[in-house]
Amino acid sequence: MATRRQFLVLSSTAALTSLLSETPASAAEAVAQEGPAQPYASYWHPATILNWDPATDRDARYNRSTVPLAKRVTPARPANAHAHANEARVQALVAYAPTSNNPSQGSLDMNYYATNYWQYIDELVFWGGSASEGLILAPNPTVTDAAHRNGVRVIGNVFLPPTAYGGQIQWVRDFVKREGDRFPVADKMIQVAKHYGFDGWFLNQETAGGNTQLANDMRDFIVYLRKSGLRVIWYDAMTDSGSVSWQNALTARNKMFFEQSDEMFLNFWWSTQGLANSAALAKQMNRSPYDLASGVDVEANGYNTSVGWTSVFPEGKPHTTSLGFYRPEWTFKSASSPADFYSRDNRFWVGPNGDPSNTTTTANWKGIAHYITELTPITTLPFVTNFNTGHGKKFAIGGAVRSTQAWNNLSLQDVLPTWRWSVSGTGTKVTPSLDWDDPYDGGTALKITGTPLSANDVRLFATSLKLTGNSQFEIVHRTGAGPSRLQAILRIGATEKVLDLGGVSGAWRRSVFPLAEHAGATLTEISLRVLPGGPVTASIGRISVTDPVMTSPVAPSHVQVEQVSRTDTTTVSARLTWTRAPGTVRQYRVYKWTGTERIFLGGTTNDAYFVPAIPLNAGETASIEVEAVSEAFDVSPPARASITGTP
Repeated sequence: MATRRQFLVLSSTAALTSLLSETPASAAEAVAQEGPAQPYASYWHPATILNWDPATDRDARYNRSTVPLAKRVTPARPANAHAHANEARVQALVAYAPTSNNPSQGSLDMNYYATNYWQYIDELVFWGGSASEGLILAPNPTVTDAAHRNGVRVIGNVFLPPTAYGGQIQWVRDFVKREGDRFPVADKMIQVAKHYGFDGWFLNQETAGGNTQLANDMRDFIVYLRKSGLRVIWYDAMTDSGSVSWQNALTARNKMFFEQSDEMFLNFWWSTQGLANSAALAKQMNRSPYDLASGVDVEANGYNTSVGWTSVFPEGKPHTTSLGFYRPEWTFKSASSPADFYSRDNRFWVGPNGDPSNTTTTANWKGIAHYITELTPITTLPFVTNFNTGHGKKFAIGGAVRSTQAWNNLSLQDVLPTWRWSVSGTGTKVTPSLDWDDPYDGGTALKITGTPLSANDVRLFATSLKLTGNSQFEIVHRTGAGPSRLQAILRIGATEKVLDLGGVSGAWRRSVFPLAEHAGATLTEISLRVLPGGPVTASIGRISVTDPVMTSPVAPSHVQVEQVSRTDTTTVSARLTWTRAPGTVRQYRVYKWTGTERIFLGGTTNDAYFVPAIPLNAGETASIEVEAVSEAFDVSPPARASITGTP
């Protein structure tokens, strides 16, 4: 067991070190000058977090998430009859980047772990930390934005490492140090979470050398932290004696920490009996057994990992505990291309059949959809999706490509289809996919190809949208040569409303259907039907259900260029800030106006954005435009500022 544990820590540390080694040396040089233009995600040691102040941290404004946590519900017609609702939950412990030099708001690279099976995840733990860099990590705002839009809580991480990997027991003592009835480090962690907009902290205390007093102090620290309203997840390592001894279960030795925490992540070497005993003990404590997450380490082998599924999800019985995945970003790290990543991610979450409604397989890994009922955050109007995955090869606005630069920025991710992919029909079926070559708005569109031999229904979105007299359904799509043979299918109450999308080829076409006759009813599902009759190639750029408004959003104001740094002879980077527009804003989009065209530079939900690359020669002056985009994708007039290229 000790060997296995050391391997886990070492492999995690090695992976982070490997990523860190790719950081350009120039980043450190920039720090020594006026400070880097590039803002980075925050991290600290217990002593250094005490000095943190958002008023003096020049990156703090760029690290804020502004997306509220969406409400989620179980679909009216869940995909999988085998899966259970309202039982086990899923925690995902994900390392998106190194602890240090992690860009706050995305970067100019498509290769990124764009988490997009949020419907099966309940909490995202922002994993990382190392003795040499920092032990307390705040999540990127991009991750929090995407997770919250999908109703998933985001949890910062505290990693107090084993002594073999640089851990110091003094750091633990500093972490839980009291001043009267206060815990100064906890106060700062509360301030960080509230300022940055995430939901709580994961406490991973693995440093040996503690005693009973230190364990009691840690317990009291948890109590103090939770009084703020933040969630606390405890990792099964430290025991009531202060020693580190992984129990792989809820036991008398670690229950004092679970008792005060919202949840506990059980170490990886659990057994069937150990989990059954854990669930029983949780119930004796008047706690839900689903507040315990049985850890599964998938960092090395992903869906090839051997897992005792029946211990967690016994056939024909309620789930025993919840599930905790350590490093599911294996699907990205092991992939050879974005398409390979999406194929692996689909198999990880949905299973080898690639259909959440059909998880019957002899494979040990049947996909999470086999056990866990999907959830949908689509519960309020307006609902708009452009199928934007949060990364891409280019960026389009309203059907026109406005940037050919590769990028990643999860703040811009849309809610993606609930079911990926569930296609009904007989004989040969069409194949849905996400397409980065022909986006309508953002970086991705939905593509449907094939030659169906019968009517194929592609189930897309589970919703819970109460319609009004003003509600309308909108779809933007285009096809290749010939008629589209596409219909939109809306399930409203017990009614199936069929909307014929007509023949279309070549250009993007917007179709709008009033839903006033269904006012007061609830829209529960959006699907597409592809009729037989020959080959089909169709791209769907947008689907929306809105109550349209006549007035555009108000523009932001007071756009300021805070810092300009030259990156090469023809390009600069810049920090921008502005005053938020009144009302609800989904995102702000930033452009360079050349006098003849708008070049998309990036976007954020925030009122501060770092633009990594603006085409600008030395001495050249250009106009920067910032527009507000509403939840319905109505756009404000632009607010402008001038920028001059430095030598």
